[in-house]
Amino acid sequence: MKLALLLAAVDPRIGGVMVFGDRGTGKSTAVRALAALLPPMPAALAGFHAEGAPAPEPRARVPVPFIDLPLGATEDRVVGALDLERALGAGVKAFEPGLLARANGGFLYIDEVNLLEDHIVDLLLDVAASGENVVEREGLSVRHPARFVLVGSGNPEEGELRPQLLDRFGLSVDVRTPQDLASRVEILKRCDAFERNPEAFAEAWQAAEKKTLKRIARGRAGVAAVAVPEPMLARAATLCMAVGADGLRGELTLMRAARALAALDGVAMVTADHIARIAPLALRHRLRRGVLDETGSTVRIERALDALAAA
Repeated sequence: MKLALLLAAVDPRIGGVMVFGDRGTGKSTAVRALAALLPPMPAALAGFHAEGAPAPEPRARVPVPFIDLPLGATEDRVVGALDLERALGAGVKAFEPGLLARANGGFLYIDEVNLLEDHIVDLLLDVAASGENVVEREGLSVRHPARFVLVGSGNPEEGELRPQLLDRFGLSVDVRTPQDLASRVEILKRCDAFERNPEAFAEAWQAAEKKTLKRIARGRAGVAAVAVPEPMLARAATLCMAVGADGLRGELTLMRAARALAALDGVAMVTADHIARIAPLALRHRLRRGVLDETGSTVRIERALDALAAA
Protein backbone atom coordinates (compact mmCIF):
# COMPACT_ATOMS: atom_id res chain seq x y z
CA MET A 1 0.00 0.00 0.00
CA LYS A 2 2.78 2.44 0.90
CA LEU A 3 4.60 1.72 -2.37
CA ALA A 4 1.42 2.31 -4.40
CA LEU A 5 0.82 5.65 -2.65
CA LEU A 6 4.43 6.74 -3.22
CA LEU A 7 4.18 5.88 -6.92
CA ALA A 8 0.93 7.87 -7.22
CA ALA A 9 2.59 10.82 -5.48
CA VAL A 10 5.50 10.73 -7.95
CA ASP A 11 3.29 10.46 -11.06
CA PRO A 12 -0.44 11.21 -10.66
CA ARG A 13 -1.01 10.04 -14.28
CA ILE A 14 -0.82 6.47 -12.96
CA GLY A 15 -4.49 6.87 -12.16
CA GLY A 16 -4.93 6.65 -8.40
CA VAL A 17 -4.96 3.79 -5.91
CA MET A 18 -7.67 1.38 -4.78
CA VAL A 19 -7.12 -0.19 -1.34
CA PHE A 20 -9.26 -3.14 -0.29
CA GLY A 21 -8.75 -4.66 3.13
CA ASP A 22 -9.90 -5.48 6.62
CA ARG A 23 -11.30 -2.79 8.89
CA GLY A 24 -8.81 -1.16 11.23
CA THR A 25 -5.69 -1.89 9.17
CA GLY A 26 -4.61 1.74 8.77
CA LYS A 27 -5.80 2.35 5.21
CA SER A 28 -7.07 5.91 5.70
CA THR A 29 -4.25 6.66 8.17
CA ALA A 30 -1.64 5.86 5.52
CA VAL A 31 -3.28 8.08 2.89
CA ARG A 32 -3.62 11.04 5.26
CA ALA A 33 -0.04 10.56 6.43
CA LEU A 34 1.29 10.76 2.87
CA ALA A 35 -0.65 13.96 2.11
CA ALA A 36 0.69 15.56 5.29
CA LEU A 37 4.21 14.42 4.45
CA LEU A 38 4.40 16.09 1.04
CA PRO A 39 6.04 19.53 0.79
CA PRO A 40 3.81 22.62 0.51
CA MET A 41 2.83 23.40 -3.07
CA PRO A 42 2.42 26.71 -4.95
CA ALA A 43 -0.91 28.31 -4.01
CA ALA A 44 -1.64 29.00 -7.68
CA LEU A 45 -1.75 25.24 -8.40
CA ALA A 46 -3.98 24.23 -5.47
CA GLY A 47 -7.73 24.42 -5.07
CA PHE A 48 -10.05 26.62 -7.11
CA HIS A 49 -9.41 30.19 -8.24
CA ALA A 50 -12.50 32.04 -9.43
CA GLU A 51 -12.29 34.02 -12.64
CA GLY A 52 -11.59 37.65 -11.86
CA ALA A 53 -10.41 36.94 -8.31
CA PRO A 54 -6.97 38.23 -7.25
CA ALA A 55 -4.23 35.76 -8.22
CA PRO A 56 -2.26 34.21 -5.33
CA GLU A 57 1.19 35.57 -4.62
CA PRO A 58 3.72 33.86 -6.95
CA ARG A 59 5.78 32.62 -4.01
CA ALA A 60 2.84 31.70 -1.77
CA ARG A 61 2.74 28.03 -0.81
CA VAL A 62 -0.03 26.01 0.82
CA PRO A 63 -0.37 22.47 2.23
CA VAL A 64 -1.25 19.76 -0.28
CA PRO A 65 -5.08 19.49 -0.33
CA PHE A 66 -6.58 16.36 1.20
CA ILE A 67 -10.33 16.10 0.65
CA ASP A 68 -12.59 13.43 2.14
CA LEU A 69 -15.60 12.58 0.01
CA PRO A 70 -18.49 11.45 2.23
CA LEU A 71 -20.71 8.59 1.07
CA GLY A 72 -23.85 10.72 1.10
CA ALA A 73 -22.40 13.48 -1.10
CA THR A 74 -24.73 14.72 -3.84
CA GLU A 75 -23.56 15.34 -7.40
CA ASP A 76 -23.83 19.11 -6.87
CA ARG A 77 -21.57 18.93 -3.84
CA VAL A 78 -19.03 16.88 -5.78
CA VAL A 79 -18.83 18.83 -9.06
CA GLY A 80 -20.06 22.25 -7.88
CA ALA A 81 -23.21 24.20 -8.67
CA LEU A 82 -24.81 27.62 -8.89
CA ASP A 83 -24.24 29.75 -5.77
CA LEU A 84 -27.89 30.20 -4.80
CA GLU A 85 -27.17 32.77 -2.08
CA ARG A 86 -25.50 35.16 -4.53
CA ALA A 87 -28.02 34.37 -7.25
CA LEU A 88 -31.00 35.21 -5.02
CA GLY A 89 -29.40 38.07 -3.09
CA ALA A 90 -27.45 39.88 -5.82
CA GLY A 91 -28.86 38.39 -9.00
CA VAL A 92 -25.39 37.18 -9.98
CA LYS A 93 -24.71 33.80 -11.54
CA ALA A 94 -21.66 32.60 -9.63
CA PHE A 95 -20.09 29.19 -9.31
CA GLU A 96 -19.94 27.48 -5.93
CA PRO A 97 -16.93 25.14 -6.09
CA GLY A 98 -17.44 21.49 -5.23
CA LEU A 99 -15.15 18.89 -3.71
CA LEU A 100 -13.39 18.31 -7.05
CA ALA A 101 -12.31 21.96 -7.15
CA ARG A 102 -11.04 21.85 -3.57
CA ALA A 103 -9.06 18.66 -4.28
CA ASN A 104 -7.19 20.19 -7.23
CA GLY A 105 -3.46 19.63 -6.79
CA GLY A 106 -3.86 17.13 -3.98
CA PHE A 107 -5.70 13.97 -2.93
CA LEU A 108 -9.36 13.02 -3.09
CA TYR A 109 -10.05 10.19 -0.65
CA ILE A 110 -13.17 8.02 -0.66
CA ASP A 111 -13.60 5.64 2.24
CA GLU A 112 -15.90 2.68 1.49
CA VAL A 113 -15.84 3.55 -2.22
CA ASN A 114 -17.69 0.29 -2.97
CA LEU A 115 -20.74 1.76 -1.20
CA LEU A 116 -20.71 4.98 -3.25
CA GLU A 117 -23.31 5.35 -6.01
CA ASP A 118 -21.97 4.10 -9.34
CA HIS A 119 -22.71 7.30 -11.28
CA ILE A 120 -20.70 9.35 -8.76
CA VAL A 121 -17.76 6.93 -9.00
CA ASP A 122 -17.95 7.08 -12.81
CA LEU A 123 -17.94 10.87 -12.71
CA LEU A 124 -14.94 10.96 -10.36
CA LEU A 125 -12.93 8.58 -12.52
CA ASP A 126 -13.67 10.57 -15.68
CA VAL A 127 -12.54 13.83 -14.09
CA ALA A 128 -9.46 12.18 -12.55
CA ALA A 129 -8.48 10.88 -16.00
CA SER A 130 -9.04 14.18 -17.85
CA GLY A 131 -7.78 16.54 -15.14
CA GLU A 132 -10.68 18.88 -15.82
CA ASN A 133 -14.18 19.37 -14.43
CA VAL A 134 -16.95 20.78 -16.62
CA VAL A 135 -20.17 22.03 -15.04
CA GLU A 136 -23.18 22.85 -17.23
CA ARG A 137 -26.34 23.58 -15.27
CA GLU A 138 -28.84 26.33 -14.37
CA GLY A 139 -27.49 28.46 -17.22
CA LEU A 140 -23.99 28.20 -15.74
CA SER A 141 -21.00 26.99 -17.75
CA VAL A 142 -17.75 26.51 -15.86
CA ARG A 143 -14.59 24.62 -16.77
CA HIS A 144 -11.80 24.34 -14.20
CA PRO A 145 -8.71 22.19 -13.55
CA ALA A 146 -9.24 19.21 -11.25
CA ARG A 147 -5.98 17.32 -11.12
CA PHE A 148 -5.82 15.06 -8.09
CA VAL A 149 -4.78 11.62 -6.96
CA LEU A 150 -7.90 9.55 -6.42
CA VAL A 151 -7.60 7.07 -3.55
CA GLY A 152 -10.41 4.71 -2.65
CA SER A 153 -10.64 2.18 0.14
CA GLY A 154 -13.18 -0.45 1.03
CA ASN A 155 -13.95 -3.68 2.82
CA PRO A 156 -14.70 -6.55 0.38
CA GLU A 157 -17.23 -7.97 2.86
CA GLU A 158 -19.44 -4.94 2.17
CA GLY A 159 -19.53 -5.46 -1.59
CA GLU A 160 -17.13 -5.43 -4.52
CA LEU A 161 -16.64 -2.50 -6.87
CA ARG A 162 -17.94 -3.17 -10.38
CA PRO A 163 -15.06 -4.52 -12.57
CA GLN A 164 -15.45 -1.77 -15.18
CA LEU A 165 -15.03 0.85 -12.43
CA LEU A 166 -12.25 -0.98 -10.61
CA ASP A 167 -10.32 -1.19 -13.89
CA ARG A 168 -10.20 2.61 -14.03
CA PHE A 169 -8.01 2.80 -10.92
CA GLY A 170 -4.31 2.66 -11.78
CA LEU A 171 -3.11 0.52 -8.88
CA SER A 172 -4.89 -1.86 -6.53
CA VAL A 173 -3.68 -3.35 -3.25
CA ASP A 174 -5.07 -5.78 -0.73
CA VAL A 175 -4.39 -5.09 2.96
CA ARG A 176 -4.82 -7.83 5.53
CA THR A 177 -4.56 -7.86 9.32
CA PRO A 178 -1.00 -8.87 10.32
CA GLN A 179 -0.81 -12.50 11.39
CA ASP A 180 2.65 -12.49 13.00
CA LEU A 181 3.05 -11.61 16.66
CA ALA A 182 6.06 -9.28 16.23
CA SER A 183 4.21 -6.96 13.82
CA ARG A 184 1.13 -6.71 16.02
CA VAL A 185 3.20 -5.94 19.12
CA GLU A 186 5.15 -3.28 17.22
CA ILE A 187 1.90 -1.63 16.11
CA LEU A 188 0.67 -1.57 19.72
CA LYS A 189 3.93 -0.01 20.89
CA ARG A 190 3.88 2.72 18.27
CA CYS A 191 0.21 3.58 18.84
CA ASP A 192 0.83 3.75 22.58
CA ALA A 193 3.94 5.93 22.13
CA PHE A 194 2.00 8.37 19.95
CA GLU A 195 -0.94 8.60 22.36
CA ARG A 196 1.37 9.23 25.32
CA ASN A 197 3.52 11.91 23.67
CA PRO A 198 2.65 12.90 20.07
CA GLU A 199 5.41 15.52 19.88
CA ALA A 200 8.16 13.14 20.97
CA PHE A 201 6.85 10.45 18.61
CA ALA A 202 6.87 12.87 15.64
CA GLU A 203 10.38 14.01 16.52
CA ALA A 204 11.62 10.41 16.69
CA TRP A 205 10.38 9.76 13.14
CA GLN A 206 11.34 13.13 11.69
CA ALA A 207 14.54 11.85 10.05
CA ALA A 208 12.69 8.97 8.38
CA GLU A 209 10.01 11.35 7.11
CA LYS A 210 12.62 13.70 5.64
CA LYS A 211 14.24 10.75 3.88
CA THR A 212 10.90 9.79 2.32
CA LEU A 213 10.22 13.41 1.40
CA LYS A 214 13.56 13.67 -0.42
CA ARG A 215 12.87 10.38 -2.21
CA ILE A 216 9.49 11.65 -3.47
CA ALA A 217 10.99 15.00 -4.54
CA ARG A 218 13.80 13.22 -6.39
CA GLY A 219 11.30 10.92 -8.07
CA ARG A 220 9.09 13.80 -9.21
CA ALA A 221 12.05 15.71 -10.59
CA GLY A 222 13.46 12.74 -12.48
CA VAL A 223 10.43 10.74 -13.64
CA ALA A 224 10.10 12.49 -17.01
CA ALA A 225 13.71 11.65 -17.90
CA VAL A 226 13.48 7.91 -17.09
CA ALA A 227 13.79 5.81 -20.23
CA VAL A 228 11.62 2.77 -20.93
CA PRO A 229 13.50 0.61 -23.49
CA GLU A 230 11.46 -1.18 -26.14
CA PRO A 231 12.30 -4.64 -24.69
CA MET A 232 10.67 -3.51 -21.42
CA LEU A 233 7.58 -2.30 -23.28
CA ALA A 234 7.41 -5.68 -24.99
CA ARG A 235 7.83 -7.38 -21.62
CA ALA A 236 4.94 -5.41 -20.13
CA ALA A 237 2.69 -6.20 -23.11
CA THR A 238 3.66 -9.88 -23.07
CA LEU A 239 2.84 -10.09 -19.37
CA CYS A 240 -0.59 -8.51 -19.89
CA MET A 241 -1.31 -10.94 -22.72
CA ALA A 242 -0.17 -13.91 -20.61
CA VAL A 243 -2.50 -13.12 -17.71
CA GLY A 244 -5.42 -12.14 -19.95
CA ALA A 245 -5.76 -8.49 -18.91
CA ASP A 246 -8.59 -6.77 -20.79
CA GLY A 247 -7.85 -3.61 -22.76
CA LEU A 248 -4.64 -1.60 -22.80
CA ARG A 249 -4.87 0.15 -19.44
CA GLY A 250 -2.73 -2.62 -17.93
CA GLU A 251 0.22 -1.91 -20.24
CA LEU A 252 -0.08 1.84 -19.81
CA THR A 253 -0.20 1.58 -16.03
CA LEU A 254 2.73 -0.86 -15.99
CA MET A 255 4.80 1.56 -18.06
CA ARG A 256 3.96 4.62 -15.96
CA ALA A 257 4.31 2.85 -12.60
CA ALA A 258 7.61 1.19 -13.60
CA ARG A 259 8.95 4.59 -14.67
CA ALA A 260 7.84 6.14 -11.36
CA LEU A 261 9.47 3.27 -9.44
CA ALA A 262 12.74 3.73 -11.33
CA ALA A 263 12.60 7.46 -10.50
CA LEU A 264 12.02 6.63 -6.82
CA ASP A 265 15.05 4.33 -6.97
CA GLY A 266 17.09 7.12 -8.55
CA VAL A 267 17.96 5.22 -11.76
CA ALA A 268 17.65 6.41 -15.35
CA MET A 269 16.15 3.32 -16.99
CA VAL A 270 13.32 0.87 -16.33
CA THR A 271 14.43 -2.73 -15.86
CA ALA A 272 12.67 -6.10 -15.68
CA ASP A 273 12.91 -5.89 -11.89
CA HIS A 274 10.85 -2.70 -11.83
CA ILE A 275 8.11 -4.32 -13.93
CA ALA A 276 8.10 -7.42 -11.72
CA ARG A 277 7.79 -5.35 -8.53
CA ILE A 278 4.78 -3.34 -9.65
CA ALA A 279 3.01 -5.91 -11.86
CA PRO A 280 0.72 -7.25 -9.07
CA LEU A 281 -0.29 -3.68 -8.14
CA ALA A 282 -1.06 -2.72 -11.73
CA LEU A 283 -2.75 -5.91 -12.95
CA ARG A 284 -4.38 -7.81 -10.08
CA HIS A 285 -7.71 -5.95 -10.45
CA ARG A 286 -7.83 -6.25 -14.25
CA LEU A 287 -8.01 -10.05 -14.53
CA ARG A 288 -11.10 -12.08 -15.21
CA ARG A 289 -11.86 -14.65 -12.56
CA GLY A 290 -12.32 -18.13 -14.03
CA VAL A 291 -15.14 -20.19 -12.54
CA LEU A 292 -12.83 -23.19 -12.04
CA ASP A 293 -9.76 -21.13 -11.14
CA GLU A 294 -9.24 -21.15 -7.38
CA THR A 295 -5.92 -19.29 -7.48
CA GLY A 296 -5.89 -15.58 -6.72
CA SER A 297 -5.02 -12.99 -9.35
CA THR A 298 -1.69 -12.20 -7.66
CA VAL A 299 -0.63 -15.85 -7.90
CA ARG A 300 -1.45 -15.90 -11.61
CA ILE A 301 0.65 -12.78 -12.17
CA GLU A 302 3.58 -14.25 -10.22
CA ARG A 303 3.41 -17.44 -12.30
CA ALA A 304 3.44 -15.41 -15.52
CA LEU A 305 6.45 -13.43 -14.25
CA ASP A 306 8.29 -16.67 -13.45
CA ALA A 307 7.55 -17.96 -16.96
CA LEU A 308 8.85 -14.70 -18.48
CA ALA A 309 12.03 -14.89 -16.41
CA ALA A 310 12.62 -18.48 -17.48
CA ALA A 311 12.08 -17.76 -21.18
